[in-house]
Amino acid sequence: MSQNTPKAIRGTQDIFGPEAEAFAFVVETFERVRKLYRFRRAEMPVFEKTEVFARPLGETTDVVSKEMYSFEDRGGESLTLRPEFTAGIARAFITNGWQQHAPLKLATHGPLFRYERPQKGRYRQFHQINAEVLGAGEPQADVELLAMADQLLKELGIDDGVTLQLNTLGDPESRDAWRGALVEYFEGHRGQLSEDSQTRLDVNPLRILDSKNPGDQAIVADAPPIDNFLTDEARDFFRQVEAGLKAAGVEYVRNPRLVRGFDYYRHTAFEFVTDRLGAQGTVLGGGRYDGLIETLGGLHTPSVGWAAGIERLAMLVGEPAQSHADVMVVVENDVLLPKAIEAAQLLRKEGLSTELMASGSARKRYDKAVKSGAVSIVAFDVRDGANQMRFKADGSLLERLQDLTRTLSLD
Repeated sequence: MSQNTPKAIRGTQDIFGPEAEAFAFVVETFERVRKLYRFRRAEMPVFEKTEVFARPLGETTDVVSKEMYSFEDRGGESLTLRPEFTAGIARAFITNGWQQHAPLKLATHGPLFRYERPQKGRYRQFHQINAEVLGAGEPQADVELLAMADQLLKELGIDDGVTLQLNTLGDPESRDAWRGALVEYFEGHRGQLSEDSQTRLDVNPLRILDSKNPGDQAIVADAPPIDNFLTDEARDFFRQVEAGLKAAGVEYVRNPRLVRGFDYYRHTAFEFVTDRLGAQGTVLGGGRYDGLIETLGGLHTPSVGWAAGIERLAMLVGEPAQSHADVMVVVENDVLLPKAIEAAQLLRKEGLSTELMASGSARKRYDKAVKSGAVSIVAFDVRDGANQMRFKADGSLLERLQDLTRTLSLD
């Protein structure tokens, strides 16, 4: 490689080989599961007006102040590469009149962008799968989303060692009362809090609850829990979510310290966590955000959603089993290459994955095809002055190959 060859940008990656197959397996499984739950597909712009993210996330958050890729276009407008999906989906819900479809179940996936320190499974360009239910205020929407996520992890084969942690943030009245009590409690321990948590106390006190600092954790252990402040309506909502999960066969553990920092979050908050990915153990997370769409100028629209990093899910999936071609079409005499190409196309149109082997030593191609692990082989050769086609396959597949290729003329 020349010294003049450009290198990949730090925090990006070229995905190939087993990693690419695991990535594709995650997306394919997500697409199959979202169809089972009747979630409609949506494609969102990769960039939006900066205010689409700055307004709901807040100008003082790390995402907005430090991590967003924002730039001014030639018209002088501030644009931002999307750091997450939900705000863009909320914008589309308002501007496209999707309210007529509410409750609207949407699913999407694709690249996102954040300028943060690259680490295991986290990149500056990363990819997520995303599911949202917009315009649904009933606990059943939360249950269905969680059941969908649980089934996805099971069908990916990575549910072992992954735990669903569940909490409630209550309704606005509950949350405001809890927030006030937390501020009063943490003010009494301000001097013992970490510098980050002291800043959070002034800006976003709920975030102190998920601090990883050991000193903070000791103080958090005695902080007043949300349950002390739940209204009857909020308590009933959470009970219905728990009952629905039990009916759906979705196991969970209660984590009363699980929070979402933004004020537009309400009621259910959840994370699927594992210890198999180091300190950053969340593989899928989300919650109910009943106040988000209002921050973008829309009407009150109760909604709930989740997102998961494809790279991190792919790391848990690991290397998929090697997939072999259904049929290997081998050209043992190059005179018959056109006939082999015709056969390969015929087999592919019938739904059989087919690979054409027509390079390298003609004498060694058949042996290479056998060693490749192909399920069956169709070989083209000239013997005793006659064009021949022979098969290596078992039972019904042999009969199918013979039937499909019967119309081929070798003359």
